[in-house]
Amino acid sequence: MDFIDAPSPNFDARTAPPHMLVLHYTGMETGEGALERLRDPEARVSSHYLVEEDGRVFRLVPEERRAWHAGRSFWRGERNVNAASVGIEIVNPGHEFGYRPFPEAQIAAVVELVADIRSRWTIEDRNVVGHSDVAPDRKIDPGELFPWKRLAEAGHGLWAEVPAAPGEPLAEGAEGAGVFALQAGLTRLGFDCAPSGTFDGQTKTVVSAFQRHWRPERFDGVADGETRARLIALLRLGA
Repeated sequence: MDFIDAPSPNFDARTAPPHMLVLHYTGMETGEGALERLRDPEARVSSHYLVEEDGRVFRLVPEERRAWHAGRSFWRGERNVNAASVGIEIVNPGHEFGYRPFPEAQIAAVVELVADIRSRWTIEDRNVVGHSDVAPDRKIDPGELFPWKRLAEAGHGLWAEVPAAPGEPLAEGAEGAGVFALQAGLTRLGFDCAPSGTFDGQTKTVVSAFQRHWRPERFDGVADGETRARLIALLRLGA
């Protein structure tokens, strides 16, 4: 595919090949401003790619190098997500500046880019994730409007839909075996959510992150029956 080279100085060496792919939104008012920040040595942030709303793809850091995009993060036992991943920034003003749907040209470019990256590295579907998945206590991007289902239908990432699922909602303050099972499932999927049997604030944050990705119709951090059913379905896919 075609890239526009816009090198960033904000990277260092990898110690192993990447096995994850992390999607972000820029969360800035303009794509130009985001590109400038990702190339600013004083900002000390970067990504491997930036995808504009019109579908242009900027290449900032070689995939063989570690870009600084994930920050403090965790996924499937990996606590140095920058070292283990390729990062894609997707231009969108984000929740602070007027979150909006991602244009068709942009999503088509993201799908093509993800396929291109995965042609070079061994990245399992369960490791195609969002910034909010790897840092749920700090980030909510790329957010509930990002079309994860479409990406999965193109062969990249996990997705599961289930029939209407009854069940007593689990919310902050709940305790017991059901909460323990929920936390264990979220941990198995990849989140940092050690089972305790107590639905605390951290669990609520993780449930909300799960919902933004896999149940975007509801992301209030309450684990209703459908949220739990989707989690089970994802785990059955081999997550």
